[in-house]
Amino acid sequence: MEKLRYLKDVVTLALDAERCVGCGLCADVCPRGVLSLDNGRAAIIDRDACMECGACAMNCPAGAITVQSGVGCAAAVINSMLGRTGGDCCCVIEPGKSCPAADQNL
Repeated sequence: MEKLRYLKDVVTLALDAERCVGCGLCADVCPRGVLSLDNGRAAIIDRDACMECGACAMNCPAGAITVQSGVGCAAAVINSMLGRTGGDCCCVIEPGKSCPAADQNL
């Protein structure tokens, strides 16, 4: 499957390389191949492919990775796959819900 893209340079994914212990769990759980090990430490190799699912941060035993999971990119990728469009961030806002990415005027 072709890698889906959202908006360039809006992903909240951050890596503190000094805290990384090199276990590789982040790369193992990433469904988009965003992370990899480089010289025994995690490295972000394709930031714009991140859908902010949060699996990497959730599984990092050292707390080296942070991401605001579910802020919009994951919803945009899923909605794009379903052929949905609309809104500034391409996500479908369910009644009674808000879209943080849209609230930030992204």
